[in-house]
Amino acid sequence: MPDLDRDGGWLLTLDGTPQSYVDLADPTHLEFEYVQRLAHLADTLAPAGQPLTALHLGGGALTLPRYLAATRPGSRQRAVELDGPLVRFVAERLPWPAGIEVTVGDARAALADTPAAGADLLVADVFRGSRTPAHLTTVEFLELAAAALRPGGCYAANLADGPPLAFARAQAATLRQVFPHTCLIAEPSVLRGRRYGNVLLVGSGAELPVEELSRRLAADPFPARLADHAELAALVRGVRPVTDARAEDSPPPPEGAFSVG
Repeated sequence: MPDLDRDGGWLLTLDGTPQSYVDLADPTHLEFEYVQRLAHLADTLAPAGQPLTALHLGGGALTLPRYLAATRPGSRQRAVELDGPLVRFVAERLPWPAGIEVTVGDARAALADTPAAGADLLVADVFRGSRTPAHLTTVEFLELAAAALRPGGCYAANLADGPPLAFARAQAATLRQVFPHTCLIAEPSVLRGRRYGNVLLVGSGAELPVEELSRRLAADPFPARLADHAELAALVRGVRPVTDARAEDSPPPPEGAFSVG
């Protein structure tokens, strides 16, 4: 659907759920708050303008790959999207710039075939409808992600959860099982378990740029908080990491959580 308030803006929905927003005229315009937070992370990983090698699990309309192509020219990017008809539809209606390779396939299978130690940034933003598939929520999946990253590379996952944050807490515990440096990013009301919303989980083998990232998050129109170290440890206390043997899809959103129009 075209954005009647912004020339060049388009909203992609799947089964009534907002999936992606892109601005063909200005790919640095990011409408969704969680994508703005992912962009902040990418901005802090390397000096401005320096190309990155990025793997995106979940493609949609390729909002973040377009942003990186605009802000870090020369970046090598690959996006994996399960929905072949969606890829063809986006290619026809919202063509993406050169330098972004899009392949059709399952995210975990593609990750298993990814060369080791090749990515600076790996983003998992995969939903089946409005739920994260179980096989992308486990220690075994994150071990594949860690193997695909260069030393100092960063993994980020977008998920959604609501009170009492059982899924998000389990995912944070799983992340901490694999990555030595981790943080969680969410709006304060979501972090306190008061409402349903997006949660970003970030992991790396190297120190994360938490101070700079926290400043950028606090300056957003809808500020988010970053939890790490003691706060994140307290959040996951007593929670078992998720393995393939007991993984489940993320919980369904409350009715109307993602409705449009």
